[in-house]
Amino acid sequence: MNTDAAYYRLALRIFADFSGSIAVPAVLAALLGKWLDDKQQTGPRFLILFLLLALLMTAWMIVKKAKKYQKAYDALNKT
Repeated sequence: MNTDAAYYRLALRIFADFSGSIAVPAVLAALLGKWLDDKQQTGPRFLILFLLLALLMTAWMIVKKAKKYQKAYDALNKT
């Protein structure tokens, strides 16, 4: 097996996975927060709250996924 290709595939998988893990919660939080603020006429209160929750959720997901990908990287190094 070509090890360079395996490393590139892992890198692309990590990039795609982390990008989605960062972007999706932030976008959903912003849309939901803006919608609730407009509906309740509360200013940016819900927007800020949901963005903070998205940040915490994203940090938790990134740490969890980093541990998973560390194992995958270590497995590539053993071959």
